[in-house]
Amino acid sequence: MLTLQRRHLVGHDILLARHGNHISAMRVDRSAGRVIALLDDGSVDSAPNLISPDLQLPDTLKSVIREDWKFLTLVSTGIAAVCGVMLAAAVSMAGMSGDPAMAQLLANSYSAY
Repeated sequence: MLTLQRRHLVGHDILLARHGNHISAMRVDRSAGRVIALLDDGSVDSAPNLISPDLQLPDTLKSVIREDWKFLTLVSTGIAAVCGVMLAAAVSMAGMSGDPAMAQLLANSYSAY
């Protein structure tokens, strides 16, 4: 089951346990998988962001879009193409009708789309 939630950063907890209130700022180095803290005395400390490299983190909205952007683009393009074909068919049916009232009814019913 897919649950989207904010990822908990383990490195923050490790650094808070080590230094407590002596941390001025923290940042995440995603490429290295570490959290880096600037301490009050000007020194820098870092901690790994994962307990285990094999640990499967919960999915977030950004991670789902980052992994599945090709599929989502394909589905969106397909839906737009089907909607365009349906709209073109409705307009052409409105033009083929010999009755002006029927043409007006079909034209007005699809103008909202």
